[in-house]
Amino acid sequence: MSASLPGSRDVPNSQYDLTSYWGRVRHAADISDPRTLLVSGAGLEQAKSLISMYKQNKIPTMTPELWKAKKVVDSTLHPDTGEPVMLPFRMSAYVLTNLVVTGGMLTPGLGTAGTLLWQVGNQSLNVAINNANANKSTPLSTSQIAKSYLMAVTASCSVAMGLKALVPRLKGISPNTRLILSRLVPFAAVASASALNVFLMRGEEIRRGIDVYPVLSDAERAKRDAGGDDTEPVQSLGKSKKAATLAVGETAISRVLNATPIMVLPPLILVRLEKTAWLRANPRLVLPVNLGLILTTSLFALPLALAAFPQRQAISAASLEEEFHDRGGHQGMVEFNRGM
Repeated sequence: MSASLPGSRDVPNSQYDLTSYWGRVRHAADISDPRTLLVSGAGLEQAKSLISMYKQNKIPTMTPELWKAKKVVDSTLHPDTGEPVMLPFRMSAYVLTNLVVTGGMLTPGLGTAGTLLWQVGNQSLNVAINNANANKSTPLSTSQIAKSYLMAVTASCSVAMGLKALVPRLKGISPNTRLILSRLVPFAAVASASALNVFLMRGEEIRRGIDVYPVLSDAERAKRDAGGDDTEPVQSLGKSKKAATLAVGETAISRVLNATPIMVLPPLILVRLEKTAWLRANPRLVLPVNLGLILTTSLFALPLALAAFPQRQAISAASLEEEFHDRGGHQGMVEFNRGM
């Protein structure tokens, strides 16, 4: 992100009000905009150059061109490392990459082998996305990633296969209800495994803590902006396990919030559409209709879920470990990167 680029002047976090939910939704829509995937390497370098010029006081104010450059930088670079996130695992690619595995998991009449295959594929993608977008102040080792991956895959497959076997045995329910429940099995598996996946992939953050920083007042920010290139970056106050627990927990909740409409609405709508004369007469259209429903739902659901909690989160230092209690910045607050 822009914080990793040269220059002492702070770039505004967003052109939207991040203290409000709808402001964060609009900001998240920018970060997850698939069109940013079309920006070339040269375009990214140009965007980085523009942001650096602003941070070095060579450009006096934010302009529409600068906001566009910040959108490209924020959707491409990791906020901790300053390096580009691998393209398939960026939030801007989330809708497109998940369309494939979600479409597979929600295929009507999927057998045992297909169920297992798509659950493994989904959890493999989740592991890659969670690792690529996690807070990098406490990275996981390769062995920890492998262990977490195996546990997440085992959990999702167990839930999916257990519910798939249970639903046909339910008595006292109508065939239509049984059909709806069978279509919702992937949701139960994905929701539970997605939350578990986040905790497994980012468990090291909870065990070791993540970096927290003092929140600067407006006067302190203005002083830093006027300080020139010699101004030192804001130093970490240390690693907090409580901040890490909050960051990982909120990310897990946002994953479930994102999965819920995507895994629930398309199968329920498809059940209704399959009863229409039009789709009965055109069974080959079931797959494209299903993918269209998933894509449409995903485009709306992702920004709404990402905006549930701020990415750069500020909390009272008094709510963290005792070592941070008297070390907060403006109004006793500290901040940290929640990850995505």
